[in-house]
Amino acid sequence: MKKILCFVVLLSLFIVGSASAYGIYLNCSPTTIPVGQTIKCSIDSDFPPGTSFNLVFYQKQYTSTQINNQVMTIQPSQQTQYALFDTTGLKGGQYDVEIQWNGAVPAMRSDSVASQIIILTDRSSELTLTSPTTQDLAGALVISGSHKNAGNSGIQIQVDGASSGRVFGPQYVQTVANIQTGDGDFSQTVPVTQPDDYTVKFSDENGLITSVVYHVISPTATATIPTTITPPPITTTPMVTYTPILHPTPTKSPLSVVAVFGALGITMLVLGKIRKE
Repeated sequence: MKKILCFVVLLSLFIVGSASAYGIYLNCSPTTIPVGQTIKCSIDSDFPPGTSFNLVFYQKQYTSTQINNQVMTIQPSQQTQYALFDTTGLKGGQYDVEIQWNGAVPAMRSDSVASQIIILTDRSSELTLTSPTTQDLAGALVISGSHKNAGNSGIQIQVDGASSGRVFGPQYVQTVANIQTGDGDFSQTVPVTQPDDYTVKFSDENGLITSVVYHVISPTATATIPTTITPPPITTTPMVTYTPILHPTPTKSPLSVVAVFGALGITMLVLGKIRKE
């Protein structure tokens, strides 16, 4: 009888102790996702309002590398809280989302869930892009490439600008089968109106393939250099004004009267002698 009484007392203490502990429940979905897709986590708890903890997302390989850390605080309503973790640019592999406490870990009910393993699958090798990831705004945004073994099945594209928001999709675009490889070639021009970083998500029937960021920059301004036409030099001969130098005219002296009469006299004598002969 005493043994039964002791057992009942111990069981009661255990039940009371369990009932007095708090519970916390972490749920992340999906637990296997392709790189680039967002991890969505919810937290339910009946811990007292004001209780805070860290929700940590980290890569778990040989060592743990923290990727993101969000502080969560229980509110008076104790309603479900949510946290999102972006996986764009991460490598495929195993990751963890875990609740970490500041200080000592409090007593929790045994059914509490404080961590979850996330597996990221890398499908980026299925996509080959042929359009440059840095483009000029004047040429809009051209997205082209090929999807491995996609044939004519199409590919879904969604484009979101960092500041301009959703500008395209999600929408399936045509892929044209490559006869030699079986890949699906595609090309889509997306009109954009401002320079921005545009995240392009590629998906198919199996989910997200990968995400790629395109950088659209302002049109390159061509500097116009004014052309200065320099006229050819004109060679001019300086005009020289010649001032004639007047030489004095020598003054002719008039023949003397005596000489004139002398000459006339000689002439008459000669003529008279000729007549006599």
